[in-house]
Amino acid sequence: MKIIICGAGQVGGQIARHLAREQGANSVTVIDSNASLVRRITDANDVTGVTGFASHPDVLDRAGARDADMVIAATQSDEVNMVVCQISHSIFSVPRKIARLRAPAYLNAIYSDLYRREHLPIDVVISPEFAVADAVMQRLAAPAAFDIESFLGDRAQLVGITLDDSCAALNTPLRQLTELFSTIRAIVVGVRRGERLFVPGSLDQLYTEDQIYIFTATEDVPRLMDVFGKSHLDVGRCLVIGAGNIGLNVTQKLEKRPRKVRVKLIERDRDRAELAADSLKRSVVLHGDGLDLELLEEANVDSMDAVLALTDDDKTNILACVRAKTEGAKLVVALVNDPSLIGLIAPMGIDAYVNPRATTVSSILRYVRHGRIRAVYTIGDGEAEVIEVQVLGTSAIAGRRVRDSEIPDGAIIGLIAKGDRLVVPQGDTRIEEGDLLTVFAMRDVVADVERQFQVGLDFF
Repeated sequence: MKIIICGAGQVGGQIARHLAREQGANSVTVIDSNASLVRRITDANDVTGVTGFASHPDVLDRAGARDADMVIAATQSDEVNMVVCQISHSIFSVPRKIARLRAPAYLNAIYSDLYRREHLPIDVVISPEFAVADAVMQRLAAPAAFDIESFLGDRAQLVGITLDDSCAALNTPLRQLTELFSTIRAIVVGVRRGERLFVPGSLDQLYTEDQIYIFTATEDVPRLMDVFGKSHLDVGRCLVIGAGNIGLNVTQKLEKRPRKVRVKLIERDRDRAELAADSLKRSVVLHGDGLDLELLEEANVDSMDAVLALTDDDKTNILACVRAKTEGAKLVVALVNDPSLIGLIAPMGIDAYVNPRATTVSSILRYVRHGRIRAVYTIGDGEAEVIEVQVLGTSAIAGRRVRDSEIPDGAIIGLIAKGDRLVVPQGDTRIEEGDLLTVFAMRDVVADVERQFQVGLDFF
């Protein structure tokens, strides 16, 4: 499939890297007005680069829009992304168009059907703010997890937790955890020990301070947390720092929760603070700096069940979380855009983070499917990926038992959905046509994993 990606920033670059790995299946062209960004992507990946303004018809023409199958508009400008889709439709008749849009004014109009598709021809709208807000709410649903993501139609969760001395599974080979997991559908798929992330084998043991990734059935998450010594935190008081689109969206979601949550919101910009105050019903809005200790004390940070630092500045978010934790907040969550900073999260005592790039990329890749790949989620700074895939009859893995599959070292099959059943894979589990699989794979073997399922390309 011929795909044009407009925007060579973090999101566009990550999508290009993913699609370029599908050797022979995709022809990828990246457009950006920044020549150095284009050169960086083309030097590192098997993609074509075009320097220019993505909304200009001649630039799209040079990128091959006349015979493109899909355009992904992921620049920093909503207006450019919309124009790209309009031109791709009106002039080049591109069949599939995906746009990333941020401004609530556009999103509200589109979702309320004020814009009809024939007037604004965008097939899929991706809202980073909405997707990230949902990710933040997921963190609150499992406060003891530093990372959590839904798979298999929300029936399964990938949960990341840090182990401490209260964990009953310490110093036990993973193959012997069957008794601990006897009533839980769960499998450990990844372990970060110090700076190293790896896929564990059956003889590997878990140790204090390990960060582990576990696939489990959504309804089994509370029991899983009990097994690993993680107490449940009922969030009744919450402090949100940053009233941007994400912070405001999260606060509004908190207000709509069935169980009442008392929310305070801190915003540095007075105009934005006033806008937030007018948009909220029950929350208290404070004008000031989220790093100001006096303001945090005024907001009663020491009594907060959760503090969510959601400004557009990574360093502010990290420092605000550290300060809030020091003052006594039970749970702190930071919004971190720069993946190189994610390694600082655990050492600084921050409970969880949300990476907008990973969330947005995952949202977009749900609509760009190779074979039957349905979702992709990035771990850390692209160190590993979690893939959800449907098995077709012609897939190389179809009809084989797990022990006979050619899933490479550095990858492991997580939960399998067989119709309405969720199955923890064993060596003799047979992978059948129609099964939905989750796979945790280290970066250097992702392409090998995807080739097990590659049977051609389709999209919604």
